[in-house]
Amino acid sequence: MSVKIKDVDEKSRAYKKGVRSGDTLVSINGNEIVDVLDYRFYQVNSKLELEIQKPDDKVKKIKIKKQEYEELGLEFDTYLMDKEHSCKNKCIFCFIDQLPKGMRETLYFKDDDSRLSFLFGNYITLTNLTEHEISRIIKMHISPINVSVHTTNPELRCKMMNNRFAGSALDALRRFSEAGLMMNCQIVACPGINDGDELRRTLSDLEELGVQCVAVVPVGLTRYRENLYPLTPYNSETAAETLDIIERFGDKCKEKYGRRTVYAADEFYIKAGRALPPPEYYEGYPALENGVGLVTLLREEVEFALEEFEPDETLNHKVTVACGECTYEELKKTLSLINVKFPNININVQKIKNDFFGGQIDVTGLVTGGDLINQLKGKDLGDKLLIPSCMLRFEGDIFLDDVSVDDVREQLNINVKVTDNSGDAVVREIIKKE
Repeated sequence: MSVKIKDVDEKSRAYKKGVRSGDTLVSINGNEIVDVLDYRFYQVNSKLELEIQKPDDKVKKIKIKKQEYEELGLEFDTYLMDKEHSCKNKCIFCFIDQLPKGMRETLYFKDDDSRLSFLFGNYITLTNLTEHEISRIIKMHISPINVSVHTTNPELRCKMMNNRFAGSALDALRRFSEAGLMMNCQIVACPGINDGDELRRTLSDLEELGVQCVAVVPVGLTRYRENLYPLTPYNSETAAETLDIIERFGDKCKEKYGRRTVYAADEFYIKAGRALPPPEYYEGYPALENGVGLVTLLREEVEFALEEFEPDETLNHKVTVACGECTYEELKKTLSLINVKFPNININVQKIKNDFFGGQIDVTGLVTGGDLINQLKGKDLGDKLLIPSCMLRFEGDIFLDDVSVDDVREQLNINVKVTDNSGDAVVREIIKKE
């Protein structure tokens, strides 16, 4: 297999050696180029021999000398250089299967692509990996690799993922461990299924494999579960029981290895009615993408940002900050720190119930534009409305329900400001008078 070159930087060494748009890149230093992993791995050397197939099918070998890690300057039709790999599972807890019909098509695509794990931190299930891909990962020694494990019980994993190969796919974890690759693992905990003794087993197995980090998150359930596997959400009692398992195991790892390794998502603490751990507990926040330590980090960042400001009683505007129900109380406490130095700024935190997904989904990142409009319309929102960028798609303009930021601005007749998810950005936007 080979990949067609879409464009070539005219200032690059490749262009000067005669590589052009429309050529096909066959190999680098004798290594076949199939996709972006091959290309990025083999192009780093300072001495390269490219095998190029011209549009007339003639094959040329081109030698290039460059600085180590200097880019070749080739561009391809897609970033991955071929199609994104889709998921072969039908997990009982899959959030995409719980989406309503009629949403934009891209939201229904389930990726399970090892290349996205290395490039963007996506989690993979291992069921998509071929022997060639496993061997390539080990040969290239690429890490960390992020794995959605859920359980190390092979039979249970097959059941949870509705894939008869899901259990045997776990063997890749052992091979990666033996090769010395760093692994980050994720467990979506489902009450009565893979928590309790099953969770203890999974954590013990992952400890033996020497994984770098394990994040345990509670299953999220929407109202769109017709004909899907019957699941129940965590309540205060079951969340506390699961949190106890995670905490005890983390304490044991801390004592044995000097690091905690296993962490619970913030939702577990909030659902169990327990205080969130301090910053040092999270040891550099290795699992933020799983909602582990987000609340604590935000508070830490707000405190740090406020250190550079002198008290100011002259600022007296009103700002509304929207969030999901889960973090409402914690966010109010965190943002009240701003009033220590700016006592006359009215910080109006509004929790948004997720009616779009049926009320059980309570995280901020899944709040929709329609719910914002319906629940904030007619209220005194002050001078501006702050929403975090995690509510929006990557381009920063559209909510999950296809409502745009402009729609919210128009319907609520207010200046809407999108902030990134850092405490520094939130502080600066709140104290800034429009």
